[in-house]
Amino acid sequence: MSKFSHIDESGGVQMVDVGAKPHSRRRARARALVEMRPETAVRLAELPKGDALTTAQVAGVMAAKRTSDLVPLCHPLPLTAIDVHVAIVENGADVTATVETIAQTGVEMEALVAASVAALTIYDMAKAVDDSMVVREVRLLEKTKEEV
Repeated sequence: MSKFSHIDESGGVQMVDVGAKPHSRRRARARALVEMRPETAVRLAELPKGDALTTAQVAGVMAAKRTSDLVPLCHPLPLTAIDVHVAIVENGADVTATVETIAQTGVEMEALVAASVAALTIYDMAKAVDDSMVVREVRLLEKTKEEV
């Protein structure tokens, strides 16, 4: 089995030292799906708590920027772009988050946190009108790295 980068020789946790790595342009895209009744999905922009779509986008952006505060071994990164998109689909809301940086480590966690928090925001705002909702399929869709 390969060595986990966040575990030191004695088995303790460690933040990976990326100081010697060159900067590169990094991008990650993640997704989360909030399944709900079709009648709930069409109402997301006008729920009793307000516009869940716009609120989820803002929440996702804020979450990406705070990832290193939430996930203990993540590096704080200078994010250069964050895009959170929420699409209404037949069975709910499909959240996609794309995050970019020029840094020494990737932005997969930032994209995953953004998609997750945006999905949870939709759940929170719609839970009063739909108790059947489920957040699922939180996953990384892609990550890229280019020399700068």
